[in-house]
Amino acid sequence: MTPDAHLLIVDDDERIRGLLQKFLMRNGYLVTTARDADQARRLMGGLDFDMLVLDVMMPGMDGITFTRELRARLAVPILLLTARGESQNRIEGLEAGADDYLVKPFEPKELLLRINAILRRVPQVRPPEPASRHLSLGPFRYDPERGELWRGDELIRLTATEAQLMRIFAATPGAPVPREKLSGDEGEAGGDRAVDVQITRLRRKIEDDPRQPRYLQTVRGEGYMLQPD
Repeated sequence: MTPDAHLLIVDDDERIRGLLQKFLMRNGYLVTTARDADQARRLMGGLDFDMLVLDVMMPGMDGITFTRELRARLAVPILLLTARGESQNRIEGLEAGADDYLVKPFEPKELLLRINAILRRVPQVRPPEPASRHLSLGPFRYDPERGELWRGDELIRLTATEAQLMRIFAATPGAPVPREKLSGDEGEAGGDRAVDVQITRLRRKIEDDPRQPRYLQTVRGEGYMLQPD
């Protein structure tokens, strides 16, 4: 667990907000709650959060739409909660930029495990270091030690899941990585289809034409491969 990580729980059900806040605080997290996207937005204007847990079905702006809005400017990890368990809704949440998806009703312990797993994937802030070995991907360069993707002097924002995928690929550049390794072994939602969605999102950030990828290639029958210059 990230020490003193600050979570924002956004749910219109006051009882659920209170229960989750007490449970997560007992497990070492700092927790702030909001009843809807508008209140969450105001809180985020003055506070920094390490992760957001958003209910999908809320009055006003729903959780998936709010995720899309946040993802346009922030890389903060997002976990969505919903009473709808259909596969298409899970995929919609992942495509919006969520890092994971948990269907109600759920055990608080499972939520805790998923939060822990996501925060472990978040690159830790490090002091400036001398330039390290990096991988060249056309106009991009990826620094495996810092887990950072750059285009010139611009740092490209990666979600926690995207950052984890890049670390996995960078460990064995030019070699196929099976889907099972990319999906993880901690019970996170999504399966093979979720991996494909995450790869598509990552390609949009590093490829000139995501439909004809040059750097993040599909290897039939084996998985995916990062092929640097």
